[in-house]
Amino acid sequence: MKNINLNSFKDFFASKSAGGIILIICVVISLIIANSPFGDSFSSILKLPLGGKVGNIDLEYPVLMWINDGLMAVFFLLVGLEIKRELVEGELASPKQAALPVFAAIGGMFVPALVFALFNNNTSTANGWGIPMATDIAFAIALLSILGNKVPTSLKVFLTALAIVDDLGAILVIALFYSSEIHYNYLVYAGAVLIVLILLNRLNVTNIFFYLIPGLFMWYFIHHSGIHATIAGVLTALTIPTTPDSKTSPLENLEHHLTKPVNFLIMPLFALANTNIALNIEMFGGLFTNMGMGILLGLFLGKPVGIFIMSWVAVKTGLGSMPEGSRWSQIWGLGILAGIGFTMSIFIAMLSYESIAHQTEAKFVILVTSVLAGAVGFSVLKWIYKLKQ
Repeated sequence: MKNINLNSFKDFFASKSAGGIILIICVVISLIIANSPFGDSFSSILKLPLGGKVGNIDLEYPVLMWINDGLMAVFFLLVGLEIKRELVEGELASPKQAALPVFAAIGGMFVPALVFALFNNNTSTANGWGIPMATDIAFAIALLSILGNKVPTSLKVFLTALAIVDDLGAILVIALFYSSEIHYNYLVYAGAVLIVLILLNRLNVTNIFFYLIPGLFMWYFIHHSGIHATIAGVLTALTIPTTPDSKTSPLENLEHHLTKPVNFLIMPLFALANTNIALNIEMFGGLFTNMGMGILLGLFLGKPVGIFIMSWVAVKTGLGSMPEGSRWSQIWGLGILAGIGFTMSIFIAMLSYESIAHQTEAKFVILVTSVLAGAVGFSVLKWIYKLKQ
């Protein structure tokens, strides 16, 4: 019995859905804490200063900032590794392979942003147009994995590629539109570090620490430049060597070693720190404000509409092809599932608004919409499978 339990435990953590399940558990725990007598104490812990000075470098920041700017840079490092691997040897390696998920992702970003803008034009919440653009790859893939053979493998690959392109789009949006006042001297320093990393790549340096240590300095410089520091993770990832064949590369080794810490430590910590929302009945009214409707309809309706229309355009023009064994109804169900914005949407919401009230309202709407999109998308795909039998 002990061996069976141990094997079950190992199998769970090896499964693709484990990260999403743990993320859900941490969201629930965070909400319970926030609505308990310990809520204020937990918020105080997140505000505690952590770190200190190293010479003239000040590295003392609140716990919450270390999570959102520091640990999330590691998350973005992993996302960057996945993007580069897909570009070099995966689903985005050739124009024909990349066309469908790229078209779908563009539609899945543009239409939700447009929906939000229609509701929030010339309002105090207009800056949140980037919130409904994002898809939470961990949650979406977790739910799709739970469906097992009820969806074709090609559809899972399509969603993964779509979410990766979506992440790249979100990264560009954060870098271009959600950065504070730019300090160009720090950008020059960061650029110099990036050039060093590119040179190391060209010189075929394969020791991963020669990339990660300069990457830390680049994080510091970008953090002080006014551009969000997590971009340093992506830039570092794109310089790490890989190969277009099946031979294991430094990039794949690093990706392998980062996957579990990110899925089982960094993302759960992010969820714990950023969904500690003290719920009250008035929050449900926030679902029907301009911001609330923009996020809800952007994610729940804009995502599937954008993904479906642009996928149809790609297939009908011959630029892309349908995932093997899939049908259009499944593309629609997948689009609904992509409306799970959670991690990246909350991240962009915090960059969009200085007002804590706006941040809290946005988080609540994102949480409700992500649950709705996950439940409906999962049910639709399951229902389509039953119709096929």
